[in-house]
Amino acid sequence: MRKAVVTGSTQGIGRALAAELVRRGHSVVVTGRSQATVDETAEQLRKNAPDGVTVHGRAVDVTDAAQVEALWDDAVDALGGVDLWINNAGVAHTTRPIVETTAGEVRAMVTTNMLGTVYGSQAAVRGMSGEGGGQVFNVLGGGSDGRIRPGMGVYSATKRGLDSFTRALVKEVDGTAVRVGQVSPGMLITEGWLREAAAAPDQVAKQRKILNILCDHVDDVAPYLVDRMLASTRNGDAIAWLTTARMTRKFLAPRKRDVLARYGL
Repeated sequence: MRKAVVTGSTQGIGRALAAELVRRGHSVVVTGRSQATVDETAEQLRKNAPDGVTVHGRAVDVTDAAQVEALWDDAVDALGGVDLWINNAGVAHTTRPIVETTAGEVRAMVTTNMLGTVYGSQAAVRGMSGEGGGQVFNVLGGGSDGRIRPGMGVYSATKRGLDSFTRALVKEVDGTAVRVGQVSPGMLITEGWLREAAAAPDQVAKQRKILNILCDHVDDVAPYLVDRMLASTRNGDAIAWLTTARMTRKFLAPRKRDVLARYGL
């Protein structure tokens, strides 16, 4: 049984990853900024937890290094150790040009996406190095591959930076008992994505055809990502859902899906 921490796991792909880990018999600490939301998430996950599996919740601001260090200590106390840490917490504003992105939005993306992952990686690698090893996975996103996407300039820059950071960390832990990898979950319809869509309905309408081809629901993607993470034995693993092969199959499929209809779009 694995003992896992998933940051940013009260909604979206983070919650789906935590739920999938619990379903498979692994104990988890879920996190978010709001204690009420964390408590609600933990309670819901406990309802589907097999015997012997525990779910704990901790309210954490991942942009605060001291809180992230405390999260490691709390998780070790709650689970009896941590051998899987997933840095998923992130903020996305993806519908406006760089010059129209507010200072508050820029700060939220840079501090949460970058600092949150750096602090989480530091805490997990330090802790695991003293506890016999483990795995750290950093969740990347649009732009981490260097492609330029309209309206995603700041967000993409943070994710591109995380790709570089993760590759550097892989080299630094090489030869130790700690393994580091990255996860690219693809284009997912999350609560955050829906908020962005509501703010830019014309953009969604123009892109509807391509969105219906490439987007996926988090519950469909999480099992695959968890499979790959749990099976990973190599430092530097890069797990991706929307591979070139999968993307090609989506475009060549004779019957196109309407994934947006579920959300009234």
